[in-house]
Amino acid sequence: MNKLYPGAAQALDGIVADGQMLAVGGFGLCGIPEALIDALRDSGVKDLTVISNNAGVDGFGLGKLLETRQIKKMISSYVGENKEFERQYLAGELALEFTPQGTLAEKLRAGGAGIPAFFTKTGVGTLVAEGKELRDFDGETYVMERALVPDVALVKAQVADKSGNLRFNLTARNFNPAAAMAGKVCIVEVEEIVEVGELAPDDIHLPGIYVHRLVLNATPEKRIEKRTITPTQQGA
Repeated sequence: MNKLYPGAAQALDGIVADGQMLAVGGFGLCGIPEALIDALRDSGVKDLTVISNNAGVDGFGLGKLLETRQIKKMISSYVGENKEFERQYLAGELALEFTPQGTLAEKLRAGGAGIPAFFTKTGVGTLVAEGKELRDFDGETYVMERALVPDVALVKAQVADKSGNLRFNLTARNFNPAAAMAGKVCIVEVEEIVEVGELAPDDIHLPGIYVHRLVLNATPEKRIEKRTITPTQQGA
């Protein structure tokens, strides 16, 4: 089975559609599938529900989809770096399901593992637990959280072989494996593609069984959210 597609638009073709739920890997701008997000914007699909730790920044990453109003709902744990996200939410133009970060990761992991729901203490007694089932275990109260099984997962990895086995780069791994496992269809953007067998078995972070389509983006921008440098001392 050939999983490699010539470009991001071709990789999305026939897969994405209006009204879908998508999981998009990344943490801020670290490990986001830049080319796939751009192709998703250009596809014109709308009314999307997007699962992501946050929504990029204004003008980059998922922020581009907010600007074009293609997202109707975000399932996120943090929104602080995106003013358009904040503006749309406060204006009632964007639905938002705030989810604690660890709970969000577990909801995706559970979805990928075939677990429909789980109980956690996180959020008990807060707005997070409103309308959800509560249950006591050993004298402690827990809230039930439903797993997430998105229609499509858009994922970023550093290296893939032609069977879709993936290796991620350090902290750019973040939500990507969980998103990939949860998605009914998983499309992966990578910086390098190698032949099957070139990745050592212990060097594979996610097996290719979860990956349906691959696209090469050898030169991603990898924009930095907030560049912080040490001031140069005078006379140094």
